[in-house]
Order: sequence, then C-alpha cells, then structure tokens
Amino acid sequence: MSELLTSSTVDQYRSLIAQTSSRVAARFAETAKPASGASRADLQRLVDAVDLAGSGVGGSSAIEEIDELFLAHAVWFHHPAYAAHLNCPVALPAVAAESVLAAVNTSVDTYDQSTVGTLMERRLIEVAAGWVGFAAGDGVFTSGGTQSNMHALFLAREAAVAQLDEPRSIALSRMVVFATASSHFSVGKSALLLGLADDAVIEVADDGDGRMLPTALDAAIAAATAEGRVPMAVVATGGTTDRGVIDPIARIAEVCDAHGVWLHVDAAYGCGLLVSQRRRHLLTGIDRARSVTVDFHKSFFQPVSSSALLVREPRDLAAGAWHADYLNPLENDEPNQVDKSLQTTRRFDALKLWVSLRAIGPDRIGEMFDTVIDLAAEVGDVVDDDPEFELIGRSQLSTVLFRVRPDGASPAEQDALVAGVRRVLFESGRALVAKTVIDGRPCLKLTLLNPETTLDDVRAILAMVKDAASTLASIDDELELVGADA
Repeated sequence: MSELLTSSTVDQYRSLIAQTSSRVAARFAETAKPASGASRADLQRLVDAVDLAGSGVGGSSAIEEIDELFLAHAVWFHHPAYAAHLNCPVALPAVAAESVLAAVNTSVDTYDQSTVGTLMERRLIEVAAGWVGFAAGDGVFTSGGTQSNMHALFLAREAAVAQLDEPRSIALSRMVVFATASSHFSVGKSALLLGLADDAVIEVADDGDGRMLPTALDAAIAAATAEGRVPMAVVATGGTTDRGVIDPIARIAEVCDAHGVWLHVDAAYGCGLLVSQRRRHLLTGIDRARSVTVDFHKSFFQPVSSSALLVREPRDLAAGAWHADYLNPLENDEPNQVDKSLQTTRRFDALKLWVSLRAIGPDRIGEMFDTVIDLAAEVGDVVDDDPEFELIGRSQLSTVLFRVRPDGASPAEQDALVAGVRRVLFESGRALVAKTVIDGRPCLKLTLLNPETTLDDVRAILAMVKDAASTLASIDDELELVGADA
C-alpha cells in the first residue's frame, strides 16, 4: 500500500488524522501544567532511543510514539501558567486550516502551483495593507518577523543604492540604519547579512521607557549625514519585545519625511492593534511608513508561521525579483509571487488567517488582543501594590516586567534571584516565565497572550515566583551559615 496521500489512501488518511486529532485533543484536555518538567538529560535519552534508521513501524505506531515522546513533553502555550515568550494559543479555525494546507501541500511561489491560493493570498495582503492604511499597498507572507524585517531593510538598501552614483561596495560601506536599544535583534542581524558596515546600526536615544525620541532621531540623522554616511532606513517599533511599548510613529514619520529616509515599522508584536476598536490609535502614523512587519502568529492568534511584509508602494518589491525560466518565464503574465518573496517554495500560510477572519472576524480578534492587554494592566497593578515585587515600567501591550524584592535584599541579591526563580519554575514545569535585562539589570518577564487567562491564574504564577524566591533565599542563607561554621 502506498504511504503517500493519494486517491487510493483516502481511508488511511481519515484513520490517521482521526487518531492524531484524538490524541492531541486528549493532551489539551488533560494537560495540568505548561511543561512536563522532565530534565534535558531524560529528554535526550528518550530522543536518542528512537531508531530513525530502522524499518518503519507504520503510521499508527509512529503517531502513538509521537504522543508519548513529543506531546507528553511539549510546551503548552494554551496553559494559563505559560507566560514566558511571545507565543499564543491558536484560533481553532486556523488549526483546521493548517491541516488543509498541509494535506494539499500547495506552494504559493508561482500561480501554476497554487492557482486560487495565490489569488487568496493576494486578496488577504490587500486587506492587511488596508488595515495599515496603505490604500494601494502590496506585500507577501513570510516565515516570521525576522525575515520580514530583513526583507524590508533589503528593499530599503536597494532603494538607497539606486539614489547613489557610486560603486555598490562603497555605497554599502556608508549606509546606516537608525533604531533604539529596544529594537528587535533582527535589525542588527539584517545589517550583517546585508553587507553593511559593523557600525551601521546607529542607536537612537529613547525616553527612558524604550520609546524612540524623535528629536534624538533628527539629530542622529543630521550627524550621520554630516559625516558623509548615507541614512538608509529608520526602524520604529510597534511593540517592543521586552517592554511592550510603541514608538511615536507619527512624529518619527515627520523626521523621516524631512530627511527623505525610508521608514520601516516593526509591528510584529503590536499588529493586533490594527483590528482593535479601542487601541488602534496607538499605531497612528503607521500609514506613513514605507514598509511594515506584521506577525499574525503573535497577536492574531495564528499557528506558526504566519507573518507578512507590507509595503506602501508595490513597485518597491521589484527590487528582489529574479528571473528563472522554469518559474517565471518572461512571456508569462500570471501573478507569480516568487517575484516578491525572498523564498521560492512557500507554504500557503495565508489560508490560516483567511479561515480565522471568515470564522470569527477581525473585530473579535481585536477584542482578544485587547483582553490580554487589559489583563497585563491589571497584573501590573497587582505587582506594583505588592511590597515583595518591584514593577519595571508600564507596558502598552501585554508584557509585565518585575523583580522579586524580599525584605532586606540588596539590588545584587534581587538580581541573582531572577535567573534562579525562572530556573526553578522551568524545571518543575509548573509555570514558565521569561528573563530579560533592562537598563543593565535582569528582571522577570510575563508575556500574556492567552485571552482565556484570568487575573487569578496570573496571581497563582506570582505566588509560585514568591515561593521559588523564598526557597532560593533559604538555601543561600544555609550555605552562608555552613561557610561561616567552616
């Protein structure tokens, strides 16, 4: 019997998918904590014990094995005690769509491989561009925010090169990008991959809470220009990863317009605001950007991967076009999206968002994002009112930064607790929180992206944080006593 999904294996497909969905559903229903707590050594032994070079065991047995190996030890983003990174529980219609696109295996790089899929993605890009305010915009789906940001800066680089009458190597050596210390790491990584100088990313001062200062940007661009450098792009952030704050995009756009510099807005995190009825104003000015990154697999509650790069001027995407006879012949007038993308083979990830929009609508998605932002504000109040915690700033989105502050603990002791608390919770599997560094000091980070998580759920996480800190402090005290006795 064939092991491929063909007309002769339809019954086998039904059986295997039913078995798979049943096992996954059971895990969702039975999961009592966000991770199993199994040690890395134990997990490595389980993985190494699987014979990947031997004879096949059959689909049913393989799925049973995946249940026991992967699902039993997966990290579950839907669990209310998961509050670490920008991972979200996913909308059920999108999960159904994921199974469809995987089964059909469409590639949307060329029209003849996807037909209606290409047209659906183009329509969805048109709708998303409309949310931004790009009346005649364009774009393409990508693997994630890092690729979207790199693609945007590539387009900005090519636009800048086209304006200069000098060899490309000299032009690249003079180009600079402006961003804050809170901008995503992919800005610096993109500068490296795009062949810019080691000091090409110029750090712009912020307001002390992570938001770019337009006056500082203006001065930085003027200074770089006076030094003979070429301002290639400004990256404003519509939701920083750690602080969850939003740069003043409209005022930054004014500076960019005055200097004639490409403005890219990284709204990977905050793109859910585009469909919010209550907070859309936080992205005011985004329509004045030349390019925008959106990550639907963050604040639109889509399965990974579902991201896009949107551009105000469709002609900008032509900078990455490349001709290949077998893909996009010159005489072809079909809408081949390989001309827009940095990828060739590309999944029909747009289908997930399409089905979600049809099933629940953009307004409901906006409400869901508003819900987690409301929750973060409530949690911030709880932390701020608790003498055992120190709140680190206020988020405009759904993150909460804080430190544990036991009685009599010095700043150095508070800092030391951060990594320990995170490790204790992670190793137990009871709750997952993140760690980051703000203004040179470590702190704990809650990232709340589950609309069904309640304030009581987060209070429970905070109680576990206190317990872990108390345990660690007791151990340290005992070690000090032992050291004194010795």
